[in-house]
Amino acid sequence: MMQKNATAPTEFLLLGFSALDKSGFYIFLLIFTVYIITIATNVFIIILIKSDRNLHKPMYFFIGGFSFLEIWYPSATVPRLLWALLTKDISISTVGCIIQFYLHFSFGAIEYFFLAIMAYDRYLAICNPLRYLLIMSPEACLKLLLWAWVFGFIIITIPAVQISMLTFCAIEIDHYYCDFAPLIKLSCSDTTGIEKQFFAEACAIILGCFLIIIISYICIIRTTFKFSSSMGIHKAFSTCASHLIVVLLFYGTTIFMFVRPRAGDFLPINKILSVIPSIVTPLLNPIIYTLRNQEVKEAIKKVAQRISKIRTSRSICS
Repeated sequence: MMQKNATAPTEFLLLGFSALDKSGFYIFLLIFTVYIITIATNVFIIILIKSDRNLHKPMYFFIGGFSFLEIWYPSATVPRLLWALLTKDISISTVGCIIQFYLHFSFGAIEYFFLAIMAYDRYLAICNPLRYLLIMSPEACLKLLLWAWVFGFIIITIPAVQISMLTFCAIEIDHYYCDFAPLIKLSCSDTTGIEKQFFAEACAIILGCFLIIIISYICIIRTTFKFSSSMGIHKAFSTCASHLIVVLLFYGTTIFMFVRPRAGDFLPINKILSVIPSIVTPLLNPIIYTLRNQEVKEAIKKVAQRISKIRTSRSICS
């Protein structure tokens, strides 16, 4: 009976942070500032790696690719959130909602693949240094990143199509973007099969990539303990520290959010936690890689010195 009485909605309402309506403008300013800084810092890292020959190495190639992803990942959800906070327009078309769902989860899947690739890169650099540059040739690095993008977009196609075919009894989504669990909660259709399949995909992607990372770091730890000097151990761990911090930040929230059988559990907590991988980590990731990497610091110093020389020469000429 519910399916007969249900109508196909032409739009959904993203409730977002409507409970904090009085402070909506301040939330807008905060998220807008974070978003702009995120885009600027990630673009800066890409330009820095591209322009400095000392950073033309596989590790920095992956960091550059990761920064490129971190421009698009928050852009799937944050601009729409900012628009809603500024204009109070919380409606989104059904097509726009499905597209947002598809892009957000595709970029999320790609991020898991990237983190696994970067862990494998560190494993090769430390455990197999003599063959590292041969295995991680420019062509191999490019293929790894391209496959991550292609596979990320393909694997989310099935759940996106399945959700688009559901019948919905309500239009109010208790979230600031079109997340899987809130959409499933609005459906009148039997979603058991979709939930099980999405859970299986989430486990395969998240835990599969996490397993690769764990195995890589177990091998790295075993190898580093064979180093005779403490300097070698310190250098090995310093090259991995940034990646480990990023992994802990991203996995700590997403495993709780998606690796569980029932999609409808803990929806209010999910909405709050989703801010971390969607908004916070894309800002922190370039900062972490910059602050903890000596070669990146040196490259930034060179850029700062060039800018200083240009300013000095211009002031002399004027």
